[in-house]
Amino acid sequence: MSEHTIKATSRNVEGKGASRRLRRAAQLPAIVYGGKSAPQAIQIEHEQIWLASHHEWFYSSILNLDIDGKVEQVLLRDMQRHPYKQLILHLDFQRVDASQALRTKVQLHFLNQETSPAGKTSGVVITHELTEVEVSCLPKDLPEAIEVDLGELAVGAVVHLSDLKLPAGVELPALKLGKEHDVAVVIAKHAKEEEVDAAAPAAADVPATKAAKKDDK
Repeated sequence: MSEHTIKATSRNVEGKGASRRLRRAAQLPAIVYGGKSAPQAIQIEHEQIWLASHHEWFYSSILNLDIDGKVEQVLLRDMQRHPYKQLILHLDFQRVDASQALRTKVQLHFLNQETSPAGKTSGVVITHELTEVEVSCLPKDLPEAIEVDLGELAVGAVVHLSDLKLPAGVELPALKLGKEHDVAVVIAKHAKEEEVDAAAPAAADVPATKAAKKDDK
């Protein structure tokens, strides 16, 4: 797991007015909570976070949050963006305990799809039903992403959660809830099958419509 450090400074003044002043100064208000310490208000240079927000690791990695020279390990739990400006408004970080398992979402990386039997077959549509999954693991075992090798994906095949190859120490909580939670991750089928599936409800309505017309006569 790669290490990523975010530099921040503590702040004593809170409230909407203080937050607006911070943003005008190109600073971003944020809070750190969890663990045995009290929540702490901090501020971070907006440009630093804006650049980090374009990388996948920012959302799914353990971050080293350097607050006034003191480093804490945290996870990003919430990020508020401006509705139309390229501006981040607020961040929430949660402290991480190295000895306790955490739950968070991790991105899926799909590999070798184009060279798979399904990928090389004309008229086959491969859909990614999920692009991320929730995992449970110790902080040291948290992967930045989980790779899904589709090199052997056949036409008509379905890849389920239980088919994913997980790194050591990583579990999928959903699989402990029962077979009905072992949902599809990837589906490969002919485009014609998709058209039939989509048209099925409409086709079912046709007989009823005809029957209604006969009743009117």
